[in-house]
Amino acid sequence: MAGEMKKQRASWSGKWAFILAAAASAVGLGNMWRFPYLAAKYGGGTFLITYLVLVFTFGVSLLLLETALGRKTGQSAIGAFKSFGKKYAFIGILASAVPFIITPYYCIIGGWVTKYTAAYLVNGPAALADGGDFFTGFITSSAESYIWMLLFMAIVFVVVGLGVKGGIEKANLFMMPALIIMAIGIAIYTLTMPGAVEGALYYLTPDFSKFSPELVIGALGQMFYSLSLAMGIMITYGSYMRKQDSLTSSVLRIGGFDLGVSFIAGLLIVSAAFVAMGSGDAVAAKAGPSLMFVTLPTVFVDMGGMATIIGFLFFLLVLFAALTSAISLVETLVSIVHDGLQCSRGKALGIVIAFVVIAGVIINAGYNVASFIEPLGAGSSMLDFADFISNSVLMPIVALLTCVFVGWIIKPKAIIDEVRISSKFTAAGAWTIMIKYIAPVLVIIILVAYVAAQFGFFAM
Repeated sequence: MAGEMKKQRASWSGKWAFILAAAASAVGLGNMWRFPYLAAKYGGGTFLITYLVLVFTFGVSLLLLETALGRKTGQSAIGAFKSFGKKYAFIGILASAVPFIITPYYCIIGGWVTKYTAAYLVNGPAALADGGDFFTGFITSSAESYIWMLLFMAIVFVVVGLGVKGGIEKANLFMMPALIIMAIGIAIYTLTMPGAVEGALYYLTPDFSKFSPELVIGALGQMFYSLSLAMGIMITYGSYMRKQDSLTSSVLRIGGFDLGVSFIAGLLIVSAAFVAMGSGDAVAAKAGPSLMFVTLPTVFVDMGGMATIIGFLFFLLVLFAALTSAISLVETLVSIVHDGLQCSRGKALGIVIAFVVIAGVIINAGYNVASFIEPLGAGSSMLDFADFISNSVLMPIVALLTCVFVGWIIKPKAIIDEVRISSKFTAAGAWTIMIKYIAPVLVIIILVAYVAAQFGFFAM
């Protein structure tokens, strides 16, 4: 039966299909709201340089490890680790838990973005630029927020239901180029606004006085989450790779894609937010959803006749980023269930749909009917709790276990040999040092810093 399942396994049509899919997975909401906020907070260019160095050292090293592990075993996370011995399956189980926690709440935020994309055409830009009342009213609504969440989920389920080649590849082939073109176009238009150039200069000019351990930890955490590491996605996507496609050039291009979109998003959002707020510190004070759903609509409304078009295109851009990441999350869940239960892909998708919808409804209730539940203290929601457990706790633990597993148990040669099937891999020695010694230390720093920040011991 297992052999039969393996024969049926989907595969990418080529190297670029994989690169585009993995880049699409990496490019998500984190690029759109978290990267610009961190860049504004940590002195613009200084943060960009630090991020660039981390992506092309630590980031691509872990990307290569996970992708090669998937291709070598032809399995999603649980099966990949289990293939080296049943006692290692627990690493795959922990890795698989991450997308099961993230997907439902990611789809809730995807619903918010879908609503705003439509609202620019239906309600108009003035209705959205009201200082946050529109946003608060929407997410606390007992019906509307669920409808938009389910609409976003439905789009994702349809794409995944069409399969790896028929759905995911085709969707990415359309959405990724459209996303990049829209981001560049809106960034250029934004720079024509009064005050935007000062924002761009603040964003691009390194301020080395802002360099600090906090900056490095912020860049490290952002890079780690942005590249879809330690959540089973890259193992799953790697398992669909053909043996002749180069792993090394693929992961470098994925890192480049992610960095490029983050850079353009930062340029666009920091420049636009400068128009409204006039300083980097003011932009940095508006982290996460408030930057996107409250601050930016107040910027767009001042664009006069272009407000509706720019606002709509911006949220369409963010919607595409959210969809491409959600598709990779759901595909990973389908692959885990498909491999674990040895069932058909259709049945696996049905199980995943039921789980994601039910969990999404429960987590979304934290903003309305169950808002009295504050798991992380006053003002926190169930979404915050799910985000903390998955991003700040489980992902660093999974990455640490993965580095120890490859670096010290199965030994780096197992992965190096897989990479060399299709690439020269001249940096194998440096990669080995990174996986055995440097990466585990960096991951422990992320884990300690983010957990400490949550409980107020450390400012992030």
